[in-house]
Amino acid sequence: MAATTILIADDDAVQRRLVENMVQKCGYEALVVESGDAALALLTAPDAQTIDAVVLDLVMPGLDGLGVLAKMREAGLNIPVIVQTAHGGIDNVVSAMRAGAQDFVVKPVGFERLQVSLRNALNTSALKGELQRIRHSREGRLTFADIITRSEAMAGVLRTAQKAASSSIPVLVEGESGVGKELFARAIHGSSERKAKPFVAVNCGAIPDNLVESILFGHEKGAFTGATERHMGKFVEASGGTLFLDEVGELPLAAQVKLLRALQEGTVEAVGGRKPVKVDVRIISATNRKLLDLVKNGGFREDLFYRLHVLPLTIPPLRQRREDIPHLLRHFLARFAAEENRTISGISGEAMAHLAQLDWPGNIRQLENTVYRAVVMSESDQLGLPDFPQTVGHVVHDVPHSEPLVIAPSTAPAMVSGSEIPIAPLSSAGSLSMLTAGGEVRPLEEMESEIIRFAISHYRGQMSEVARRLKIGRSTLYRKLDEAAANDPAGGGTEDANRT
Repeated sequence: MAATTILIADDDAVQRRLVENMVQKCGYEALVVESGDAALALLTAPDAQTIDAVVLDLVMPGLDGLGVLAKMREAGLNIPVIVQTAHGGIDNVVSAMRAGAQDFVVKPVGFERLQVSLRNALNTSALKGELQRIRHSREGRLTFADIITRSEAMAGVLRTAQKAASSSIPVLVEGESGVGKELFARAIHGSSERKAKPFVAVNCGAIPDNLVESILFGHEKGAFTGATERHMGKFVEASGGTLFLDEVGELPLAAQVKLLRALQEGTVEAVGGRKPVKVDVRIISATNRKLLDLVKNGGFREDLFYRLHVLPLTIPPLRQRREDIPHLLRHFLARFAAEENRTISGISGEAMAHLAQLDWPGNIRQLENTVYRAVVMSESDQLGLPDFPQTVGHVVHDVPHSEPLVIAPSTAPAMVSGSEIPIAPLSSAGSLSMLTAGGEVRPLEEMESEIIRFAISHYRGQMSEVARRLKIGRSTLYRKLDEAAANDPAGGGTEDANRT
């Protein structure tokens, strides 16, 4: 599930429903259970969906709230927990906090109190995650758990990368600039048996042609003008661990020949050296270009291509996994607000809807820098659309049909007063195609149905708000939904559920 998910555990059906409604009104997905045992089962299941925070009743039959907190601590789960109970005594507060709760609320909790508590819990969790990610990266212990994604498009990539980590198979990571190729390389290394050994990264595109061999394979003292001392080279430096060759397609042909020999024989020979040196290196390479096209054009050796292209891993661009944008934004905002000592609580729903619809040609790196600029330049405690001036006016370009009618993100209202990050992105690209694949104008009834479904998704099933924004009565809205369901049997039943 792409949206931020809040698990609600309470044995009181009325309280469960009240909290569920408030969580959904905040713009989050709600997952509801009626016991501590059921909550723990969801949290610890092998194939468990990602849960971002827990609203936990303290007093329940069977496994109570304190018991759930203890079991979570034993399992090493760092999910923020907000405890709620009908008794707000100081002893209960102290016990809950000592057990690991992030916050404590008294029943019946008000909407604004729960909203602030959830926002603070998620922001704190995001900051802890960012600090841990930075620490793991510096220590060479980055794993796949440190990769921020909820996208289905990334699920297959992660599965392939995890399988690759269990062996020493050469991996070629492909993808546009800024998608996080080095992050994946570090995660593969950090999840492998070589994690205790060095991870050495080399940007092949940044090395002058006349120094490539020296940097990769080393040189002896006096081997050439300026070689005043012996240099071991990156292969020897990474021996026992992983050598990451970033932008490998930029290597000159002369260096490609020597790289091929090193991979084939497991030895390297320093410039000016007389004896080859044995090395044990796992190779992960990356490129933002199509290596096969370079091979066809004579810019890359075919035999080296097949040596590197044993297990290709293609990371999709950010525009193909927009559901990751809210989570990435939350983490970047938490980190930069802490680094810049700014008390910024979140991003408005209007700005969130806008950012989630952009193409982001620079991918995650561009998104990160955009948030950094906004945090530095903002003069309020919440980022809004005016804090992202360089993105205003941009629209989505990867829609399937021509002639898109863009639903302007700048008109999308905040879903919650003072809404905070993360608001889930729109269920589609936020555009309405006017033409069919054959170039004919689409039927009015079909486009009307699409607009209604879009509005229901955008306003989280709040049918009164949908009807008000579409300027139609609720009875008319339900009639149109019934007509659409009758014409599309596969879609029936969804709208009935939203009426309750």
